[in-house]
Amino acid sequence: MNTAPVKRDDKQVSIYRYRTSKPAPRASISLQQNLVTFLLSGEKTVHFAGTQVAVKPHQFVMLAAGNCLMSEKIVAEDGDYHSILFFFDSKLLSDLFSRHALLPGEQTGQPVNPPFLLFEKDAFLENFTRSLDYLLQDDKLAHHDLQKVKLEELFLYLAIQYPGQMQQIRSMSHEANDDRIVRQAVTAHVNSNVTVEELAFLCNMSLSTFKRRFARIYGNSPNRWLLEKRMERAAEMLRQGDHKASEICYELGYENLSSFIQSFKRVYGITPKQYQLSN
Repeated sequence: MNTAPVKRDDKQVSIYRYRTSKPAPRASISLQQNLVTFLLSGEKTVHFAGTQVAVKPHQFVMLAAGNCLMSEKIVAEDGDYHSILFFFDSKLLSDLFSRHALLPGEQTGQPVNPPFLLFEKDAFLENFTRSLDYLLQDDKLAHHDLQKVKLEELFLYLAIQYPGQMQQIRSMSHEANDDRIVRQAVTAHVNSNVTVEELAFLCNMSLSTFKRRFARIYGNSPNRWLLEKRMERAAEMLRQGDHKASEICYELGYENLSSFIQSFKRVYGITPKQYQLSN
């Protein structure tokens, strides 16, 4: 599995434009800093160990530093995928929190939050996104001090409009118990086509460590366990009678029907159609 660390300048904050006319397949990304993604066109999906998020142009997402799987989709009417990436490190964020009374103080004993926050763009945030677009005209980098001011502007606005989410922003990065993160990853992706290698990456473990920990928790190999759970879900949908094998195939994340049929036969010994007719 190819792991793609996101390269950046060694700065506390940096803004980049990303634009492409080719959809990006799912990639393993190691975010070295926190990231805010403002979409201008296209759609983005991000998978974490225990959850996932889909982002559209009327939204923007804030991601905690760490491992994730990322894919980009071009919507036909847009013609390309276009986003603005706003990287910032946790120290800068801590400094910002400590300087402004609007922002909440550090708390202890707070619940674990998901490693992302999704926001809907209102009129101010639409204009804020356009201001970033303007700063990057001709693909020139904005002055570093100006980038810091823009980040501060964003967080102060969010503190006023979304005070309940500001503490979540502060605590997005968190340490998780290894067993818990394996369970979260498996639960979140049991009915998708995420591979065992990708699950290990999301858990920030080597493949061998993930397999050993998985076998200790579930008493089976991850490949066999996931296959059985996904086919149990397929069998349940077939018994309901209103789902075709071709529909179930794509819902479970298989790229083609033949692969799904082979997987189903490995577990049940017959094809999905034969199973549906007999049940």
